[in-house]
Amino acid sequence: MEKAYLLGMTDLRDPLTTPLNFTKSINLAISERGINSMRLARCQGLLDAVLNETIPMHGRMIHGQRASGELYEESQAYDAQGRYIRAVDRAGLNKRLLDYLEQMPNATLYFNHKLTGADFSKNTAWFEQRKLAKTDHAQNPTDSTSVKPEPERPKEISVTFDFIIGADGAHSATRYHMMKFARLTYQQEYIDTLWCEFHMEPRSSDGSFAISPNHLHIWPGGSFMFIAIPSLDKSFTCTLFAPASYFRTLSSLPSEEFVSSFSENFPGVCPELISPMELKRQFTENPHLPLISIKCSPYHYKSSVVILGDAAHAMVPFYGQGMNAGLEDVRVLFDFLDAHDVYNDSPKLATSRRERREGALNAYTAQRAPDAATINDLALRNYEEMRSGVKSPIYRMRKWLEETIDVYLPSLGWRTQYTRVSFENQRYSEVEKAVARQGRIILAAVGLSLIGVTGLTAFGLLRRNYIGR
Repeated sequence: MEKAYLLGMTDLRDPLTTPLNFTKSINLAISERGINSMRLARCQGLLDAVLNETIPMHGRMIHGQRASGELYEESQAYDAQGRYIRAVDRAGLNKRLLDYLEQMPNATLYFNHKLTGADFSKNTAWFEQRKLAKTDHAQNPTDSTSVKPEPERPKEISVTFDFIIGADGAHSATRYHMMKFARLTYQQEYIDTLWCEFHMEPRSSDGSFAISPNHLHIWPGGSFMFIAIPSLDKSFTCTLFAPASYFRTLSSLPSEEFVSSFSENFPGVCPELISPMELKRQFTENPHLPLISIKCSPYHYKSSVVILGDAAHAMVPFYGQGMNAGLEDVRVLFDFLDAHDVYNDSPKLATSRRERREGALNAYTAQRAPDAATINDLALRNYEEMRSGVKSPIYRMRKWLEETIDVYLPSLGWRTQYTRVSFENQRYSEVEKAVARQGRIILAAVGLSLIGVTGLTAFGLLRRNYIGR
């Protein structure tokens, strides 16, 4: 993906003055799609540097309490072949990517620049040069009352460009200005779920992980859940996901009832892993934030601009695919740019670079928009699986059946949906079709089995009646 053309990157945040962990944000999980995209970026040392700062998570660890009051843990492997996802620190990953980008001889980084306007027909954009960084986040917009006003109006500059790639998040300025030119269909949904982050310290006795570091821990609660993801410092970043009504209920409870309610729904968290005082303090002080899902199409306008990542398809975090899909966007985009000879300078080509690039962007949108819409929907559905389905006998039976077929009859190409999404690079839309086909086969097999059992039972009854005459 590395190309020998001048690149300018603008960002509203400066990592030298604004810490990259500037806001509470759900920890990241990196899997095959993200890893493969970095592998193919031809940026020497990048993938190893990123993977060296990750923690393998081999499966989910489901926490609960038996009728007897005994706490239990149940491990559910992610993949029948032993493959795993990795926990990665958001701030560390951002910094590592910026470090490698800054080393590229054809790249120049401009921080504290805000895109305020763009004319994608004339290829001109306007930026405000800010002295104070705005600490904003896709799921956590800055409270305007907490930002000190700048002493004077920021300077605005005009920039002529050849091509803009907008990877500026769910509240994308690039997308907003592109909508004035492209006939863009846009859908935004806030789901009835808020999230709040908690911190689980290492064991005080020896500084080790308080629970298994090689799992994503889930306390399923039916309509809500509590999760914990390991960090390199041997702590855990935890997140409560619940309807707004549950947050209101918890907020209204005195400390003792708050802890009692939390312990009832998430047994083993408090006081075993987080003290009652810390649990209440973190719930009170940390923000209660919304979750947004965004779909739009097209992702581009002519040859001038394209949007990637959350700017094009912000999704809820329940499949761990937001970052992976964003990295895959880059790989797929450059596959199409290469396929259309966009970086071929040969004078023998019959079309101009802009014409070739517009063709590449048309193809990119045509493929990527339905794929991104699919993973948006799968992420929403996976929330139900995580908060309740993981304890369902039907879910466990299908998972066991599909994994058994995968292991003993690999030639059938039968794999779970999670395996196809997290450990392969099959298009998301094709994953959905393949899994639906497997589901139909399972239903047909169960139906035939029931018919067979019913037929045999009926035959046995008829035979017994006949003999008894």
